[in-house]
Amino acid sequence: MDKDSKGCEAGMKIGDVQLDNNVVLAPMAGVSNYAFRSIAREFGTGLVTAEMVSDKAILQKNERTMKMVEVAPNERPLSLQIFGGDKDSLVQAAVFVDQFTDADIIDINMGCPVPKITKNEAGAKLLLHPPKIEELVEAVVRAVKKPVTVKMRIGWDSKHLYAIENAKAIENAGAKALAVHGRTREQMYTGKADWDVIRSVKESIRIPVIGNGDIFSPEDAKRMIDQTGVDGVMIGRAALGNPWILYRTVQYLTTGILPPEPKASEKIKVAMVHMERLIRLKGEKVGIMEMRKHAGWYIKGLPGASKMRDEINLVETKEELEEKLFSYVEDIEKEKEQEINPIS
Repeated sequence: MDKDSKGCEAGMKIGDVQLDNNVVLAPMAGVSNYAFRSIAREFGTGLVTAEMVSDKAILQKNERTMKMVEVAPNERPLSLQIFGGDKDSLVQAAVFVDQFTDADIIDINMGCPVPKITKNEAGAKLLLHPPKIEELVEAVVRAVKKPVTVKMRIGWDSKHLYAIENAKAIENAGAKALAVHGRTREQMYTGKADWDVIRSVKESIRIPVIGNGDIFSPEDAKRMIDQTGVDGVMIGRAALGNPWILYRTVQYLTTGILPPEPKASEKIKVAMVHMERLIRLKGEKVGIMEMRKHAGWYIKGLPGASKMRDEINLVETKEELEEKLFSYVEDIEKEKEQEINPIS
């Protein structure tokens, strides 16, 4: 990985895939589809990761899954994440991704904490078995040409922290990079991410390590790099309704300059782009249903956001959502104008 003159990370290479920078969009179920990924790329993110897909669903050519593994040119480089606990089906799914999709990287999920995934020996359940991890990853690496990476948590629970053993198994198996979320499966998304364990993982292996967990600002991203020595940062929940954090983090890490937060009107303009892409992807009915949660995230922190979210959750058409959001921002800007010029 190269560093610029300020000592900030300037780029990262995963196998033969060169990234423009070391900021990565995390895979988030129900969120990281094309509509969101393409916006993240337009905001300068070095790599986007698609929401995880089941190995068995790929092999069954499930219609919904086949749409989820489609990759558009404007979102590359892209990492497509698969999950499964059975070696044969995981390998077959990886071969499909390798041969029949335009994904640049194949990522294996070893972090999902959801019971319906872990009860099938997949996701975070694999963290209890370093030898099985090595066996699975090695089999996938041998079967495909694209770089293989893994995203994992630091352990199953506080009594079963095999982060270093698992990281070494992943490296020994031939993976080209490792993303580490600093929480255990038991923590789910609560508590604090343990950056010390991430640092220990980074110090124990030679392949690029991407740190994930509790990065809520560009300053957090810089702090993670400084404290752990990771090669890159992965941003997830902080990017919900806020792709600006991706752009601002890239700029801060590469130039040392921190761009300003977006204005309310900017947020709504991008939300409308997001809505249009969701509608093209899923049709108006489903697109608007999904956009409700995104719209709530876009207005988070703005005056009266809670009341507006309640109203947004009742809209059913594109026109309704547009009208509500634009009038909402207009009211915010009028109030600000009155604060500046109270006599007018």
